[in-house]
Amino acid sequence: MSHALKQVFNKDKTFRPKRKFEPGTQRFELHKKAQASLNAGLDLKVAVQLPPGEEQNDWVAVHVVDFFNRINLIYGTISDYCTEQSCPVMSGGPKYEYRWQDEHKYRKPTALSAPQYMNLLMDWIEVQINNEDIFPTNVGTPFPKNFLPVVKKILSRLFRVFVHVYIHHFDRITQMGSEAHVNTCYKHFYYFVKEFNLIDTKELEPLVSAWVGSGCT
Repeated sequence: MSHALKQVFNKDKTFRPKRKFEPGTQRFELHKKAQASLNAGLDLKVAVQLPPGEEQNDWVAVHVVDFFNRINLIYGTISDYCTEQSCPVMSGGPKYEYRWQDEHKYRKPTALSAPQYMNLLMDWIEVQINNEDIFPTNVGTPFPKNFLPVVKKILSRLFRVFVHVYIHHFDRITQMGSEAHVNTCYKHFYYFVKEFNLIDTKELEPLVSAWVGSGCT
């Protein structure tokens, strides 16, 4: 592993603790299968496809947790540079501003700094993926009817992290020599949400022209 990637995966830089799958569970096996596909160098468009005989919700749940882990690691590497002073607004360039809304303190969309937004976002996602009523871990426990709506909200908000990192902090990623890793993570995310129609195309627009990488069409 290169020094740059060691920095990316430095546990001290993890923005939030990683959510892990319990060995011996179906999710753990699916997680291993997904990682094996990636490690085998399969085309990402193929790697995201539902394996034969598997349940789509299980496959989606595994990837949502994995993307949360990966994206909070990526943000962790630049979080020291994403401050109240440098990023007073959670944005993706001059055209896109993201406001926070939840069921507690911020009942109306509220303008926040990027670090405030990121903290609330990661806290909120942690609550969702650790909620057994939404992400059941026991084999045979059905997913709730609101599973996909919650997943879509999680992924659309995680996408905003990519937007902010690419547009405001990619120079830092480049300095670390980690742009190829971040580009691959984004392509994986992009192909997955497109494969299962989990984010509206319009929401993906901020990175269509600004994305540093290529081939994500």
